[in-house]
Amino acid sequence: MPSTADIQIRDPFVLPLERSGEKLYYLFGSTDANIWGKGTGFDAYVSRDLHAWEGPHPVFRPPGDFFAEQNFWAPEVYEDGGRYYMFATFRRKDNGLLGTAVLAADDPLGPYAPHSDGPVTPKEWSSLDGTLHIDQTGQPWMVFCHEWQQVGDGEICAVRLSLDLKYADGEPQLLFRASEAAWATPYVSPRYPDQANYVTDGPYLFRGASGKLYMLWASFIDNKYALGIASSASGSVQGPWQQEEKPLFRRDGGHGMIFRTYEGGLMLTIHTPNRTPDERPIFLPIEERDGRIVVLTEAE
Repeated sequence: MPSTADIQIRDPFVLPLERSGEKLYYLFGSTDANIWGKGTGFDAYVSRDLHAWEGPHPVFRPPGDFFAEQNFWAPEVYEDGGRYYMFATFRRKDNGLLGTAVLAADDPLGPYAPHSDGPVTPKEWSSLDGTLHIDQTGQPWMVFCHEWQQVGDGEICAVRLSLDLKYADGEPQLLFRASEAAWATPYVSPRYPDQANYVTDGPYLFRGASGKLYMLWASFIDNKYALGIASSASGSVQGPWQQEEKPLFRRDGGHGMIFRTYEGGLMLTIHTPNRTPDERPIFLPIEERDGRIVVLTEAE
């Protein structure tokens, strides 16, 4: 059985799920050996202790008429009514832009098949890392990134979804731009050496025990990957969003999410380092203290 240190994965996402009396953790993420090229699909792993893992299990392989061939990224899986919904990013064949689509399956290990008719993010936008948020009225939203390569100053946006999660039910709303965070610095890409951009990556929303709504999201500090956190002043996905002055994790890791362990504690998972093929998942215990998220231990 592979250990956590053996698993090459980006954008880790954990779904705790009790099945047949067993308390299991399902780990999803970007699992192609080279996620920057042709997409193979997504694999998943299963663990009882977040250390030893069964897998890889192939959970998605694209059908022949699938809308994308490149860049299969950041799958997140949610259970609803006995079905499992995967939000994942793909590069469209028709216009070469990124978009987040919804897949579905009857089992957490798939096989997942297209649920939405292609991406539910705007067709003419380069959009990625869509995450599901259900607000306090039961309305589903997708929160996603409007890519920095298209807009310069990367954006985090939100759009209402239909109740069946098949399409966007309204126009996207801008929540904030990357440059609004004091900790984020311009990212200089080898592809764009003469311009400095601000990156938004990997949003994930989490409501604390206090009722406060938090958002994890990633960017860069001096061209090193980092994870920041914001909170909604209104408690709603529509904000306004207030950025923490300092990042939550700054040592070349990010694209995180939070889940509750079977022991009752909160756990943050991210990938680090942010380079292929060395990226690995790590798990960091966290707490909510006085309206803030605090990491309790550093990564080994």
